[in-house]
Amino acid sequence: MASVKRLCILGSTGSIGQSCLAVVRSLPQRLRVEAVCGGKNLELLAEQIREFSPSFACVALQEDVERLRARLRERGYRGSIRLAAGTEGQIGAATLPTVDYVVSGSHGIIGLEASFAALEAGKPVGLANKEVLVAAGELFMAKARRHRANVVPIDSEHCALHQCLRAGTGAEVRRVILTGSGGPFLRTPPDQLEFVTPPMALNHPVWKMGDRITVDSATLMNKGFEIIEARWLFGLPPERIETLIHPESLVHSMVEFKDGSVIAQLAIPDMRLPIQYALSYPERMEPEMPLPRLDLVGRTLHFEKPDTSRFPCLALAREALEAGGAEPCHLNAADEVAVAAFLSKRLKFTDIPRVIEKVLRACTPHHLNSVEDVLECDHEARRHAQEAVEALAKSSVVA
Repeated sequence: MASVKRLCILGSTGSIGQSCLAVVRSLPQRLRVEAVCGGKNLELLAEQIREFSPSFACVALQEDVERLRARLRERGYRGSIRLAAGTEGQIGAATLPTVDYVVSGSHGIIGLEASFAALEAGKPVGLANKEVLVAAGELFMAKARRHRANVVPIDSEHCALHQCLRAGTGAEVRRVILTGSGGPFLRTPPDQLEFVTPPMALNHPVWKMGDRITVDSATLMNKGFEIIEARWLFGLPPERIETLIHPESLVHSMVEFKDGSVIAQLAIPDMRLPIQYALSYPERMEPEMPLPRLDLVGRTLHFEKPDTSRFPCLALAREALEAGGAEPCHLNAADEVAVAAFLSKRLKFTDIPRVIEKVLRACTPHHLNSVEDVLECDHEARRHAQEAVEALAKSSVVA
């Protein structure tokens, strides 16, 4: 009989976490939820605990521990569970001896320390948190190698590359090609982008995601982050990582080998597929509730190069990667602050790259030697970003 994989899900109440739990439902004989870590959505977290009966749960704030306990009582939950809060609670969840596999699905820099702790404990990590690799990719992958902990990407593009790369050796790879839909503003005239509103930016043509990543997809910063992620995940130099716009979002990425062969991974655009792959690897498990199959009959696939003059965030990401050291960490922090300011209608859509560029110019480049260095760097960049937002907000008229 096949063994059961026991999971810790960091960010269980977010979009990735909820998709991960959907995969668990479809593979009840192979997957069990051992620990869940959520944010402030206590109602959803309590419901997840009621359904999956984990032994450990973590909330963002200490004062929410008793609130969560009360919600569990209201639901008549009688299971035995340990409750914790904050970063310490996340680390506790990720390093539980009973956990076989950690899903790093929390957004932002929040899950950084717990993801590192999972590697130190020798746990395999299914990585959906972009910020871990963008802010600390070199450190993270070095830690994984040192502790012989496997890292499997959950992002659809990197999951696709992971699958394609199984067709050959690293020495045989000429380049990898990340694809992206181009977001909602692929055909919008550049002079109209300053009038983009948050609801417009959140209306992604293909994917349903959290607010920040949806805006990042609209600016193409998401694709810039993916270039940085691919650099560290697969050990490739930046010049061998390319991007193409693919509006249909059926080809999730491609690998070109030295003999000219190109291997592409195609699938319906549904995050449950890459999550299922990551949780199953190195197997391919067949779920009890299979997803719709891809039908290519009558389909047309289009590809084009991204326009960095229309979407300067992509160029800023490459600039940060080439600078190395702390610059990708500065990039990530600046983007998070700028996107939040746009969503709160303090900045224009076109101000997002302006904030990021100001931060990259203001922050001091240096090498990162530890998680503490990453957190300090993140704090510094956020301070500069807030200053840039304040300066731009005074001169911007936001609709």
